[in-house]
Amino acid sequence: MLLDKALNSLILSIDHFNRLDDRGRTEAVLILLDHAFEMLLKASIVHRGGKIRERGVQQTIGFDRCIRKALSEEGVRFLSEEQALTLQTINALRDAAQHYMLDVPEGLLYIQAQSGLTLFADLLRKVFDQELIKWLPVRALPVVTEPLTDISILFANEANTISRLLQPGKRKRTEALARLRPLRIMDAILQGSKVQPTESDLKKLAAEIRKGTQWETIFPGLSAISFTVEPSSLRINLRLTKKEGIPVATVPEGTPGASVIGIKRVNELDFYNLGRNDLARKLGLTNSKTTAIIWALKIKENPDYYKSISIGRSRFDRYSQKSIEAIRDALRDRTADDYWKCYRAAHKKRERK
Repeated sequence: MLLDKALNSLILSIDHFNRLDDRGRTEAVLILLDHAFEMLLKASIVHRGGKIRERGVQQTIGFDRCIRKALSEEGVRFLSEEQALTLQTINALRDAAQHYMLDVPEGLLYIQAQSGLTLFADLLRKVFDQELIKWLPVRALPVVTEPLTDISILFANEANTISRLLQPGKRKRTEALARLRPLRIMDAILQGSKVQPTESDLKKLAAEIRKGTQWETIFPGLSAISFTVEPSSLRINLRLTKKEGIPVATVPEGTPGASVIGIKRVNELDFYNLGRNDLARKLGLTNSKTTAIIWALKIKENPDYYKSISIGRSRFDRYSQKSIEAIRDALRDRTADDYWKCYRAAHKKRERK
């Protein structure tokens, strides 16, 4: 039933995005998309044996708590940090759309809708082993009159538009602040804060834009992300990704005004906090078989999973928590013994040569 509600809201969100009438369109898309994800998160947690109701509490857990469970609860975990960033952004924009007002430019609304649709399809496939396409009519195809540009160009164009609205004599200050709000919300989420911007905050940003300050300086969180676009048949998969060298940090629960996660520079030893033996213990494997899987999956070639860290004159192989999930996913298709046999065969062949 939760999954059905999630699918119903997602389809209605797509329907509103593709409507010709703009009245209430932005709010409808964000509110319905946000509801679709809350229902999907709860359905996924229940499906994996987790609980969505705390003891002694009448209401089910909220959106942020769902994300935390999906990110870190043993046996439930199905969400990556970058996927959580997409969810938090949609949720924060929905808050502003429902409780006050914001003016989301068409390019930015498209990115939220398309990346949301891609993420919904990814999670539906991962948790329920179902394809989203079977729930949509074959005629469904998002159509946009303004093609998707590079995300940095989109932000730069929006900053220029806001600058023009703020010019003396325009009397468009309210419209400018409304367009600033979604940018500030996204930037705050990516920096680990979930506080809705005040009028004072927006006026300070407006003053910076009027001075000609570069948007990358005004919105450092936005400058730290990109979107990967994967054309596939008639579909477009759009996923939020962090730029190389900028790890994602989990914010401790209970931190006032904090989102669940944010893009921040963190101590590398905190991010890559596992040695090879630690990784083996977490996976319940021998050290040798863990080495074989690391070799087979090319874990050391992915900066999200591995980094060689220098301490003094010594170098250490360090692995992140994300490497555990990657290896567990791989072990669903092949056993550790299979990887070990491939590893031994490859090394014996090399020794003979």
